[in-house]
Amino acid sequence: MQNFPILGIIGGTGVYQFDAISDLTQTEVSTPFGKPSSPVMTGTLAGKKVAFLARHGLGHNLSPTEVNYRANIFALKSMGIRHVISISACGSLRHDFAPGDIVIPDQLVDFTKSRKNSFFEGGLVAHVGTADPFCAHLSSQLFEAVQPTGANIHMGGTFVTIEGPRFSTKAESNLFRSWGMSIIGMTASPEAFLAREAEMCYAAFAHVTDYDVWHQTEDPVTVEMIIKILHRNAAIAQSAIVNLVSAFEPQHCECQDALKTALTTSPEAVDHSAKQKLGLLVEKYLP
Repeated sequence: MQNFPILGIIGGTGVYQFDAISDLTQTEVSTPFGKPSSPVMTGTLAGKKVAFLARHGLGHNLSPTEVNYRANIFALKSMGIRHVISISACGSLRHDFAPGDIVIPDQLVDFTKSRKNSFFEGGLVAHVGTADPFCAHLSSQLFEAVQPTGANIHMGGTFVTIEGPRFSTKAESNLFRSWGMSIIGMTASPEAFLAREAEMCYAAFAHVTDYDVWHQTEDPVTVEMIIKILHRNAAIAQSAIVNLVSAFEPQHCECQDALKTALTTSPEAVDHSAKQKLGLLVEKYLP
């Protein structure tokens, strides 16, 4: 078995552990950006080494705004992980994306307000390209892995991330619908953008738990409503990840060269402390 995990799994609401992983080892990872949300659990899945991190903490004690997204992504990067699957609960903004459905989104809108959304600061500037924020190759593999579960799955859709932790007002929900958004959640941003800055392939398994608050004939979203569907969808997520890992063959992707043309600061002007802090990300460009 290889020394580093072939896949990093970030579990969202309702997914705080991954029962199918065996030979578990718990690792406390320190990063220049603080502590990750939880220890990183590594182990064997379908004969391959994988890693799991609980986004909201093992007891769900972190709100979406409190999650240290930079530490989470940096921790997985430091373990040699190049491919990340995010499991996220979401609300539907479309009639045809029903509660219980699975969406593999291909676009992302950041409507958050209070989050650190970049690794690059303090003397080192980078403008990373995010025209297509989810890795097309990994998303396609994830879509194929979900199909055998029998879940109703949709390939493509725009995921809007709100700050939370409150749910939307009806005015906000209808505004997002008028903009053509497909699903709504609280954690995809800045997670996806940080993964791109870290040159990692990133795809999302977004499972629909409700119709947000816009639907005229459905009750507005509540925590109780979400929990009922979470249990079913968590089982689908775990089965899909097992299928993905079983057939997974890591490949080099353009996501893994995202910083090649993104670094803007002249090498001689790069602050030493910033270069040291971000060495894991930039060492191949700023030796």
